[in-house]
Amino acid sequence: MKAFLMYRDRDFDMQGKIPINSPEFVNDLEVETLWEAMASGDKFLLQVAEKSMLTSLKQPDDILYRQRVLTDCLERSAVVREMYLIATEAIEREKKVWGSIFGRYPEGLLTRSVEVLAIFVGLLKRLRSIADLQRSGFHSEGFTRFFDMISNELDDDYLRTVDEHLRRLSFKESGILMSAELGRGNQGTNYILRKPRDAKHGWRERLRQWFERLAPGDRSRFVYEVDGRDEAGHRALSELKGRGISQVASALAQSTDHILSFFTMLRTELGFYIGCLNLRELLVGKGEPICLPAPMKSESVDLSAQGLYDVCLSLRISERVVGNDVNADGKSLVMITGANRGGKSTFLRSVGLAQLMMQCGMFSPAQSFRANICVGVYTHFKREEDTGMRSGKLDEELNRMSVTVDYVTPNSMVLLNESFGSTNEREGSEIARQIVTAMLDSGVKVLYVTHMFDLAIGFYRTMTSNALFLRAERLSDGVRTFRLLESEPLPTSYGEDLYRRIFAVTEDIATADALDSLQERE
Repeated sequence: MKAFLMYRDRDFDMQGKIPINSPEFVNDLEVETLWEAMASGDKFLLQVAEKSMLTSLKQPDDILYRQRVLTDCLERSAVVREMYLIATEAIEREKKVWGSIFGRYPEGLLTRSVEVLAIFVGLLKRLRSIADLQRSGFHSEGFTRFFDMISNELDDDYLRTVDEHLRRLSFKESGILMSAELGRGNQGTNYILRKPRDAKHGWRERLRQWFERLAPGDRSRFVYEVDGRDEAGHRALSELKGRGISQVASALAQSTDHILSFFTMLRTELGFYIGCLNLRELLVGKGEPICLPAPMKSESVDLSAQGLYDVCLSLRISERVVGNDVNADGKSLVMITGANRGGKSTFLRSVGLAQLMMQCGMFSPAQSFRANICVGVYTHFKREEDTGMRSGKLDEELNRMSVTVDYVTPNSMVLLNESFGSTNEREGSEIARQIVTAMLDSGVKVLYVTHMFDLAIGFYRTMTSNALFLRAERLSDGVRTFRLLESEPLPTSYGEDLYRRIFAVTEDIATADALDSLQERE
């Protein structure tokens, strides 16, 4: 049995390979905040959220398949949560069934397998009941096929047969009936467990009747009873029983393992959608919009959104986050400039997070979102100064960029946040210009937040068709709206606004000199 709720043709692999650059973008985009919200305190859901986002999908059809399953989950969340609890219960109850050293012996293995399978059958019946009652409310290909599988493979005849086998394998009614042959040296061989022919009578009664027909009269010579104090006799009897039931015990253990693997995969795949439900409840609860994004082919260059916001920032604060509209379809470069603390880095993270969420089949934090699929998402954000003085800040930036360049491929997305701002503007602009130009020529989409006016104005004057220039809005009184508007880069980031707010000084001669110095550094 297969779930196929994450992929159309295969199981979700919790051991799948993750991108080598994942620690970088997880840290830069603060993705762990998103995973914690999805997990809601559950360690298993945290692992599923992490793995599902780091092993993103690369084809639009695969994303749409998962989105349709997610839509069913959003509309029928109570049913989905119930199925997840059933799968979880199966795994937890199986762990509690004794599995000591006696499980290595056929009799102990059979006893444990019968007990576990009885638990599983009860839970499978509950899944079957859900499939019968709720299937009409689900419309995705994934859930339709899943419920068909449950109904077809767990039909009434199958469940009755399993119940009958479990009843017989408990050996409470008929005992153990087995056959054997004499081999070399009169050693027993070919031990086979037999099905009793008449379930209404115990094995002793059937054996008595058989001997009576075979040899009328005194039958005591055909019966051997082991004395209760005969340890060797009981040991020999136990070994004899083990030989007879070993094949059945092994087969039943394999059956329980098969059903356990089904419940494990069902729990894992439903766990992804449970994480999405947990996240949806948090965001919708505070009035934030969500949408199912439109994934486009990786060969195209698409990026457009309405009300796009940083989902991780929203999860950390009580207020709603300001969203932004962007239309960068056909634009391979998006350069973001403007006032300090105007929302530039927040916007950059919002794009990266929305892209990752789209490519694992989730909803996106926006009123609408459309983007081409990226074969990789790479980040290069500024870091704090190296307190150990192992290298200069520029060296550290160049080393990290070198690693990124080694792995970035065409149709990837690179998010740069104030990269190479650690040196003077002329040198930093030239370094950044060469790197960005090479990426654009290789078919890489670049979003760049920068304070370097020379860099921004240079691209603004030379790239007229395939670049978008956004500027953080600043009102005349210095207030930041945290909105980004399409506009030409300016030679200032309005650092004096921060100076006035932090130091709250009057504009005397000394203050004017300090502001002039601050503007020169910008």
